[in-house]
Amino acid sequence: MAELEQLLGLFVAGIILAAAARRVGAPYPVFLALGGGLLAFLPGARPFNIPPDVVLALFVAPVLLDAAYDASLRDLRDNWAVVTGLVVFAVGLTTAAVALVVHLLVPAMPWAAAIAAGAIVAPPDAVAATAVLRPMRPPHRILTVLEGESLLNDASALIIYRLAVTAVAASGFSIGAVAPTFLLAVAGSVIVGPLLGSLLMRVMERVQHIPTATILSFVSVLGIWLLAEQLGLSAVLTVVCCAIWVARTAPGRTPARMRIPTYAVWDTVLFALNILAFIFIGLQLRPIWERLAAGDRTRYLAVAGAVLVTVIVVRFAWHMSFNAVVRWRHRTVGFNPPRPMLRPTVGSGLVISWAGMRGIVTVAAALALPSAFPYRDLIVLTAFSVVLGTLVIQGLTLKPLLRALNLRDNDPVGQEVIAARQRALSAGLGSFAHDSSPVCESVRIEFSGYLAIQQTSADTDMTGNSERIRIYRGALHAARQEILTMRANDEIGDDAFHQIEEELDRLDIGIASERA
Repeated sequence: MAELEQLLGLFVAGIILAAAARRVGAPYPVFLALGGGLLAFLPGARPFNIPPDVVLALFVAPVLLDAAYDASLRDLRDNWAVVTGLVVFAVGLTTAAVALVVHLLVPAMPWAAAIAAGAIVAPPDAVAATAVLRPMRPPHRILTVLEGESLLNDASALIIYRLAVTAVAASGFSIGAVAPTFLLAVAGSVIVGPLLGSLLMRVMERVQHIPTATILSFVSVLGIWLLAEQLGLSAVLTVVCCAIWVARTAPGRTPARMRIPTYAVWDTVLFALNILAFIFIGLQLRPIWERLAAGDRTRYLAVAGAVLVTVIVVRFAWHMSFNAVVRWRHRTVGFNPPRPMLRPTVGSGLVISWAGMRGIVTVAAALALPSAFPYRDLIVLTAFSVVLGTLVIQGLTLKPLLRALNLRDNDPVGQEVIAARQRALSAGLGSFAHDSSPVCESVRIEFSGYLAIQQTSADTDMTGNSERIRIYRGALHAARQEILTMRANDEIGDDAFHQIEEELDRLDIGIASERA
């Protein structure tokens, strides 16, 4: 009973902290992590423990699936160079630099353990960054880069982490020995992920009970993560590839009456998981601090501070150098993007460089270290210090930075939404263009009004007979097929697609409720 009371208390505290963060305009992960730290040191506070191997699956897998489902493959392809640089080179350089710093400060630490420490703190978490940036409506390209990075950097960092931990257990580290394992994990994940996504869609199509479908979606993502771990694949990459496959096939095969409640439940559960995850970060400070000998605390804090500076400086140095090369190339050969987007500038480079807050992946990877791992307490304390440090330093200054730079684009997503809405309207009206009956004329007026004035709720009066509903259904089907075609042809990205999909879903639900 005490555990249940503690869990409920943490959720209440998290909701209050998140509300306070929104009130002052700060990213809620910062308040949650700091609040968790304060709660941990309250007299009589009990530790809140979750098995380390459960932390990654429980907190990371659902967030990754949700982010990958909404990711726009078209926009990621348009920005593949900068995303690849952050996912591969920034993570790799950060891992190497941290390993070097830690080994210099603690010469007795084995190189494999130092590399594991570097891999743990290397991947940024986009949850905090997007929590700051989205309300300010930054240029779409910046969000695309950060969200694309967050999908894949965990995979690269956790693969290095797993290889380093294995090397410690084997008392050695050889590139030649681990390279085949690395390549097999990546290739296998890319193949298995879509296969599991295809299998999941076949199962979900047969489920018509909404609560069952919603529960099954959560069970499936956790099952896919655990299966990938058992197969020796990258769980992160497998979940991402599965979600991207599902995202490309589900909209045309899932009815609106299933999609709307499922999305609502997912949003709620993800918010609850984020509350618990970031409070959990802060709650781990006290147990770690109490385990350290008094003589080690100052030395370990110095190492943690050095690592914190290293991860910030390396990301800044890498991306601003990359940004300078890109800007030089654009001055030389011109800037010719495949579609309208923000031109890379010093300002956009600064925002992406500074949006490097660490989060739950770093915490979970640190806690998952074996109990006998060399210098485990130092690595865990360093990981928590980097998470809290980046959340506070960068999280609280990212919004003022973006405001000072005043970066703007021409709202390419908004323009695509307008174009998609017009095409959907034309396709819907075209489905009964040759019918001039009074019922069709009435439907034509209502359908045109709904999409033309961009209503946000399906409040159109659809009372009438079954013929009227049949015409509406046909128009909606034609409109959906049109926007699916536009996405398939890269005329719109997934951001615009999901906005139009939501509008059509609301109209579809209005028809269904009237029919019922």
